[in-house]
Amino acid sequence: MIIRSPKPWQKERPPITAKRLYLNRRHFIKSLIGASLGATAFSLTGCQTSESKQALKNSLKQPKISPLTTNPNFASVERPITDEILAGSYNNFYEFGGNKSIWLKAQNLPTENWKVEVTGLVKNPKTYDLDEIKKQFPIEERIYRFRCVEAWSMVLPWVGFPMRELIKAVEPTAKAKFVRFTSRYDSEIMPGPTLHFGGLPWPYTESLRLDEMANELAFFAIGIYGEELPKQHGAPIRAVLPWKYGFKGAKSIVKIEFVAEQPDTYWHTLVPNEYGLIANVNPDVPHPRWSQATEKFISNGPNLSWEMKETQLYNGYGEYVAALY
Repeated sequence: MIIRSPKPWQKERPPITAKRLYLNRRHFIKSLIGASLGATAFSLTGCQTSESKQALKNSLKQPKISPLTTNPNFASVERPITDEILAGSYNNFYEFGGNKSIWLKAQNLPTENWKVEVTGLVKNPKTYDLDEIKKQFPIEERIYRFRCVEAWSMVLPWVGFPMRELIKAVEPTAKAKFVRFTSRYDSEIMPGPTLHFGGLPWPYTESLRLDEMANELAFFAIGIYGEELPKQHGAPIRAVLPWKYGFKGAKSIVKIEFVAEQPDTYWHTLVPNEYGLIANVNPDVPHPRWSQATEKFISNGPNLSWEMKETQLYNGYGEYVAALY
């Protein structure tokens, strides 16, 4: 007799249902990402009504973050900053759907009285609210390249603080080797992709090695374009890791947990051969279904402009992170 051990998100489901859901997930991933690649960025603002364009602009109007200084080490890159409207209308946020135009649905995300629990193998566990974060940690602007595993890219001016500052504050113990980020999930307001495939392993989680988190580049963003994060960008706090593919940057974080063993993550759980646990940008390592050697850079606006670029190893940040690998 073969005894099957269900995955954590499949518990209380009969085996035949679990198998069907697994196959649906495979189809979901392939159709979802294949569609987004086929459409590239041509589904942006051009076909929106004047009302929807104004609603989009309103969603991007957030309180300014002041005072604000730009870190001189990350004040520019060799490409222009992506237009704010384009960046705010072309997003992955799978809790709200599988297409790129999820900015409107994402406005349902409640961000009032947000708390971030920092726990696990640390000497100083603490639950932070946003005011505490702004007061305790050095807030600055950093202009980073952003590279998606789907082979498109942007340049974005994030506002936030280095992850290493949080490490200093909570003091991980010697047993802590990894960190897990958990995103907000509420099935009542986060319907997921339009088609119901069921069985997806919510909430969204991502992880880093502790030495990756301590790297100078690793960043928590609480803002963008000099203002607080709009909801479609992962308000009110998200991870930004510019040498890795974008899916590593957990959005709308509610929990940061320091652990001894490497935790599995959302996309790696679903499709481990396509979404690695490390997920560094590498032009010489293709995705199983497309090349990573080039990327479509989404640049200026308000109408879409993109150009093909050669992908850089570690997204061009090798001087900062190559020694980690």
